[in-house]
Amino acid sequence: MSQVTVTIAGKTYRMACADGEEQHLEGLAASFDARIEEMRAAAGEIGDMRLHVMAAITLADELSEAKKRIASLEREMDEMKRFYSAGDHRIQVAEARFAESIQRVTERIERLARSLNAPVQE
Repeated sequence: MSQVTVTIAGKTYRMACADGEEQHLEGLAASFDARIEEMRAAAGEIGDMRLHVMAAITLADELSEAKKRIASLEREMDEMKRFYSAGDHRIQVAEARFAESIQRVTERIERLARSLNAPVQE
């Protein structure tokens, strides 16, 4: 387990994280700190706790919208997979019919060739 020190709204916090996740945690903390600073600039001094809650709710809202978008894209991808699967089936059916037609034409040509090569009866 690793330890990192992050600063959010001017306060320092020591946090534990999995080995190798240090930069990720520091980046998340920096992003949260930036969000708080944006809100502080827009709303003025309204208290740290309120700013933290507002920033957290804003991020939760963005996460919720991202989850909805991901779910929508997954449904769209599933629809496309079904469409292309149906298309693959239609292609396979068409190829089978085409192969049958070629087989019938081949048989007909062979019959014609045999009849042309047959001895003439007088």
